[in-house]
Amino acid sequence: MNQTETYNDKVVRQFTIMTVVWGIVGMAVGVLIAAQLWIPQLNFDVAWLSYGRLRPLHTNAVIFAFGGSALFATCYYIVQRTCHVRLFSDRLAAFTFWGWQTVIVLAAITLPAGITQSKEYAELEWPIDLLITLVWVAFAVVFFGTIAKRRVKHIYVANWFYAAFIITVAVLHIVNNLAIPVSAGKSYILFSGAVDAMVQWWYAHNAVGFFLTAGFLGMMYYFVPKQAQRPIYSYRLSVVHFWALISTYMWAGPHHLHYTSMPDWLQSLGMVFSLILLAPSWGGMINGMMTLSGAWHKLRTDPILKFMIVALSFYGMSTFEGPMMSIKTVNSLSHYTDWTVGHVHSGALGWVALMTIGSVYVLTPRLFNKTEMYSTKLIDVHFWISTIGVVLYIASMWIAGVMQGLMWRAFNDDGTLTYTFIETIAATKPYYAIRLAGGLLFLSGMFVMAYNMIKTIRGEAPAPVPVRQPA
Repeated sequence: MNQTETYNDKVVRQFTIMTVVWGIVGMAVGVLIAAQLWIPQLNFDVAWLSYGRLRPLHTNAVIFAFGGSALFATCYYIVQRTCHVRLFSDRLAAFTFWGWQTVIVLAAITLPAGITQSKEYAELEWPIDLLITLVWVAFAVVFFGTIAKRRVKHIYVANWFYAAFIITVAVLHIVNNLAIPVSAGKSYILFSGAVDAMVQWWYAHNAVGFFLTAGFLGMMYYFVPKQAQRPIYSYRLSVVHFWALISTYMWAGPHHLHYTSMPDWLQSLGMVFSLILLAPSWGGMINGMMTLSGAWHKLRTDPILKFMIVALSFYGMSTFEGPMMSIKTVNSLSHYTDWTVGHVHSGALGWVALMTIGSVYVLTPRLFNKTEMYSTKLIDVHFWISTIGVVLYIASMWIAGVMQGLMWRAFNDDGTLTYTFIETIAATKPYYAIRLAGGLLFLSGMFVMAYNMIKTIRGEAPAPVPVRQPA
C-alpha cells in the first residue's frame, strides 16, 4: 500500500492551503490597522472599519485562522507519520476542517459588526464558542485515537507537545468562556471584576503558552530534524524541555496584571514563574539550534532551514524578553506601551509565522507529490523580505515603547507631568510609519509564498538559471 493510501493527506492539504490564505487575510487586516494608527482617517468614519473592531479581527485571524490551520495541518501530518497509521477518523477530521473554517468566517462577520464579549483573544460570542468546543473535542478524538492505535510503541516528543496543546487549550477555552447567554449575540461572563481579570489573563497568556508555543514546538521537533536530515540534538533534553515547560507556563499569567487590584503576592508569583520559564524555553531553543551541529553549511543552500533557525532565534529572544518584562521594575516602564506590541510580534511573526512558513514549504511538495518547491530562489527572497520586515516592526516598537514609558513618567519640579498624552502620541508617529513598512514587507512575502505554492501545485517547472559561458 502506498503512502497516499495509507495516510489521510486530504485534510492536511486543505488546512495547509488555508494556512496561507488566512495568513494573507489576517496580515492584510494588520497592515490596515497599522496604517490607521499612522493615519487615523483611514477608518473612513465607517464603524466596521474602525480600529477597535478590526484589531480583534486581526488577532483572531492571525492566531486562530493562520496559526490554528497550521497547527491542524502539521499535527495531522506528523501524528500519522510518527505513529505509522492513518488518522483515527476521516469523517471527524473533515469535520474539524469545515468546522474550524466556519468559526473563522463567523468571526469575520461578527467582530467587525461589534458583536463581542470583549475578552482579549476570546472575543467571540457564545454560539461560536460552542462550535469551537465541538471542533476541539473532535480534534482531540482524532489525535488521541490515532495515538491509541499506533503501530510503534514509542510516542515521539512532537506528539507530547501537540497533546499538551490540545488538552490545555480545551481547559482554557471552556473555563474562560463560561457565560450566561441573554440573546443569540450577547452573553455575560460568569466571573466579575478582579476574578474575571485573573481568569482572563490565565487564559490569554496560556493561549500564547500552549497555542502559540507548545503546538509550534511540536512542529519544530519534527520539521527541523527532518529538513536538516539529522536526529534531534538531545532527546533527553527534549523530554526535560516538555515537562519543565508545561509545569511552569500555567502560573505565569498574573504578570499581565502588575500594579492592578490583583493581590501583590499573586503578581509576584506570576513574575517568579515567568523568570523560571526562561530555562525550559532556552533549553528547547538550544535543542533545535544544535540539531544543525555539524550541518551549519546547509544554511547556505537551504532557505527553508533559514526560516526555521531564525524562527528559533526569535523564540529564544522572545522568551528572554518576556521574563525580563515580567519583572516589576521593568514592567513599570514597559506596561501599556508599544514595547509590549514589539514583544508580541517578535513572537508572533518571528517565531510562529517563520516556523509555520518553513514547515509549509516542507509540506507542500510532499502533499502534492512534487519533488521540490517551484522556486528555491523565491523561498530565499521570501526569507529576506520577512526577516527585514520583522526587524523593522519590532525595532520600531521597542524604541517607541521605551520612549513612551519615559515620557509618561517624566515630571516637572512642581510634580506636574512634563508631557501631555497627545505629545507622546505625536512623538510616536514616525515609528508607526516604520512599523507599517515592516508589516507591508511581511505581507508581501506571503504573496511571494502563495505564488510559489500555486506554481508548485500546478507542477510547473522553474525557468532554468542562465549559465554564463567562459569567453
